[in-house]
Parts: sequence; structure tokens; C-alpha cells
Amino acid sequence: MPCGPCFKYKGAFFVCNYPLAQSTPSGIDPQNLERYRAAQKVTWISVAVNSVLTVLQIVVGYFGRSQALMADGLHSLSDLLSDFLVLFANRHGSRSADASHPYGHARIETATTLILGVFLVGLGVALLWGAGMRLQTPGALQQVHVATLWIGLATLVAKEALFRYMMAVAKRLRSQMLMANAWHSRSDAASSLVVVVGIAGNLAGFTFLDLLAAALVAFMIARMGWKMAFEALSELVDTALDDAAVEAIRQTLINTPGVLGLHELRTRRMADQALVDAHVLVDPKISVSEGHYIAETARHAVLKHHDVLDVMVHIDPEDDAKVKPSAHLPDRQQLLHQLEQGLEGTLPKPEKVVLHYLSGQVEAEIFLPHAFCTQPDKLKALKSAVAQFLDRDQRFRAIHLHKYDAP
Repeated sequence: MPCGPCFKYKGAFFVCNYPLAQSTPSGIDPQNLERYRAAQKVTWISVAVNSVLTVLQIVVGYFGRSQALMADGLHSLSDLLSDFLVLFANRHGSRSADASHPYGHARIETATTLILGVFLVGLGVALLWGAGMRLQTPGALQQVHVATLWIGLATLVAKEALFRYMMAVAKRLRSQMLMANAWHSRSDAASSLVVVVGIAGNLAGFTFLDLLAAALVAFMIARMGWKMAFEALSELVDTALDDAAVEAIRQTLINTPGVLGLHELRTRRMADQALVDAHVLVDPKISVSEGHYIAETARHAVLKHHDVLDVMVHIDPEDDAKVKPSAHLPDRQQLLHQLEQGLEGTLPKPEKVVLHYLSGQVEAEIFLPHAFCTQPDKLKALKSAVAQFLDRDQRFRAIHLHKYDAP
């Protein structure tokens, strides 16, 4: 099988194992390639099914005098329109992240779902209004043709089969947009069942049932559209994940070795995945590199065990939600100058000074030259000067003296 060209992505080289005819579409993130192709395939199948059903339902409904079947045909037409919206969103939502969209384009799916939901609400309300007006005119009630019943049954079977197929693919890909489209097909199957009952009742002599079925279908369309629009809007305004998902992520972070506590855990959905950021508490005396290692370990644990797009872990040496902040304190250079002035005459040039900003004050660890530490009188004088300095300076809460051992 001929292979496509190599490509470079995020610093690594990959070789495409797909035939040249199936090379990666321009701009599509290689990590989203399988998802993109599967979504395209299932949506085009839905387009074919909905195109046939729309024509059959509207034409047979019109000539067979069934308002319910025509309403269901418009529902299928809305499915067809939603399929094209899904194709658009799948193409553009699968593109790689860029400078303008550093988190990727996944929320194009969300925006598409919102548009589809609003459209369905409008369609449902319009159909419900029309059915209600006809029900007020008894003279407009007619018996439908038996062919409408057979088309209704065929639609019911086709929609249910399409729902099961689309939902299986949507779950495999974890695509919110495909799930929404699949449930749209299930709502069509449910509405087709109502249509079948209404047509059967009409043929049995209860002529008003066809229009009543049309009204029920319209209500179902509007209800499904409202649900889809509300969920998409909730995501666009950065609504958090549900409590169970947040708690699971919290436990993963807490269980990371080196993490002593956790606060300010925030989540928001990004299409079928989520973005997470959290402040984790670590030992304040560890090195910067160890703190970074703990943060990366916590991040990778969340990415591995949860359906998350990215995690931002902020390292805290103390719970800054409870203790006094340290942002008002001077920077390192000013503090070192302050130490030199306060301990002038007793402090030799230190080999190293480590500063700890904790609880709104500073702890200093001063590493003294080895030769200085061998002179007891000078060391005693320095310790006395440190005690006096701490008594009069409120910024420093402790100063620790250490003998510096060269590495």
C-alpha cells in the first residue's frame, strides 16, 4: 500500500500510513484525523437517509393530506440542514491550534450546536402554531391516504436505525456534536412514532388525530432544540463540569505524590473535552525544579485518567486563599540590600542566599563561607546582629545561617 509523506508535528516526525488518496486534509490536526474521517462518514450517511426521507414525507404527506407526515418531513429537513452544519463544524473544528485559537477550534462544534438548537426551537414553534390554528377549524379536518401510514412506518424504522448507528460512532469518538445530531435522529424516530399513531387514528375515523400528532411533533422539535441550545450556551459561558467529574479530578490531583493540598480547582467544557486549572500546595522549602516536577506529574495524571484537553497546574508554597499574601514585599535585590545594611560589619559576602516568601513575610537562608564559620567570635557577633535585626524589621520573620559546603 503506498504511503503518504512524512510530516512534522510538535517537534516529532510521523509517517502517514494512509494511502495517498486519504492524505491528511489541509489544516486538520493529525491527532484528530480518525475522528474527522469517522464523523464525515457518519454524517454523509445521515445526509443520504434524510434527503430521501424528506422528499418522501413532504411529497406523500402533501398529496396524502397528512399534516403530521408533512411536519415530520420538515423535521427531517431540519436534520438535513443540521447534517450540513455538522460537516462544516467537523471540518473547521478539527483544525490544529494556531496563534488566534491556542486551545484549538473545538468550540466551533458548540457554536454549531447552539445554532441548530435555536433553529429547531423556531421550527417547532412555527409548526405548533400552524397545527393549533388548523385544529380550531373542524372543516379543515380530512381523512389521510393509507400510503402516508406506510411512509410513516418506513421513516420510523430508518430513523431508529440511523440513531443507533450515529450514537455508536459518537460515543466512540466522544463527540458532543455527533451525539446531539444522533439524539436529533432519535427525536425524529419518536416523532415518527407519534405520526404513525396519529395517521392510524385518522384512518380509523378519528380525523383530528393527524393534526394532534402534528402538534405533538412540533412540540418535540421545539423541546429538543431548547435542550441542545441550552447545553451549548452553558458551555460557551464556561459552566463547570458536573460535581462528580470535578470531584474525580480533585482526587487525582490530591493523590499525586508531593501534593499537600488543593484549592481553586476550576473546570470548563471544551466541546467533548474539558479545560482544568488548579492551585496545588507543595512543601515551601523544595526546589523550583522539584515543584515543577510535581506540577507536571499532577498534570499528566489528570490527562491520563480524565477526558481533559489541557490542565494548568499552579504551584503554591502555602494556601494563598487563607494566609496573608506576599505580593507587597520587596523583590530579591531590595531584600539583599536590606540585609547588607542591617547586618553591616558582621555579615561577610555570602556564598548563597535563599529567600522564602511565606505568610506575608520573608525567611532567609544565608550560606556563609567555610572560612568564616571557623571563627567563633565573628560567628557569635553575626548571630547577635541577626537577632537584633529581626527585632526591629517586620519583613523578615526568620534568618537561618548555614555553613556553605562547596559541591
